[in-house]
Amino acid sequence: MAYYISNIARSKGDPKVLHSGPSSLGAADRMAKALGWFSIGLGLTELIAAERITRALGMEGKEALVRAYGVRELGHGIVSLSPDKDLGLWSRVAGDGLDIATLMTAMRHDNPKRDNVGIALAAVLGVTLLDIIGAQGVTARHSRPRGRPRSYRDRTGFPQGVQAARGAAKDFSGASGHAGRTGPRSGVRSCRSGSPATLMEQLG
Repeated sequence: MAYYISNIARSKGDPKVLHSGPSSLGAADRMAKALGWFSIGLGLTELIAAERITRALGMEGKEALVRAYGVRELGHGIVSLSPDKDLGLWSRVAGDGLDIATLMTAMRHDNPKRDNVGIALAAVLGVTLLDIIGAQGVTARHSRPRGRPRSYRDRTGFPQGVQAARGAAKDFSGASGHAGRTGPRSGVRSCRSGSPATLMEQLG
């Protein structure tokens, strides 16, 4: 399932994830993965239970908005599980700001569910903090400092090593020399250098 979701965000022509070996994910990558799954779960909840959410927050009539936020969360989750996880986490931070602004509209004095809105605000603020920490960690882990060119000084251009390449070159040279000494052209030279009688014997 995780491989399928990760492949959704890949461009056409990119290699697909079939399976993985032992995990080499850092703490920031693991946090990004957890937040991505959380985003997908939240998005599905907002799509399925929009009426219950709006009723609990005293925001009846905003069901379509909640479902739209659910679709947005699904998108954030898919991107957060893809190789572009930094983009997914920063988009989650922007979405958190939108959620906070929407909840603030429900903090009016005539809302009987105002206490629930306060709890929801505190939860969103906590998740926002995690999103910021995760986005900063992933960006720092996978970005290359500006102005620092890549160094290839430790690369030889020979995947199997210089000594193996030299051995292959010697083998190729030896095979080519042996073919030149025993090939058809050497036979032609020997025929040309012999007498007519010898030539007839060789041709016969």
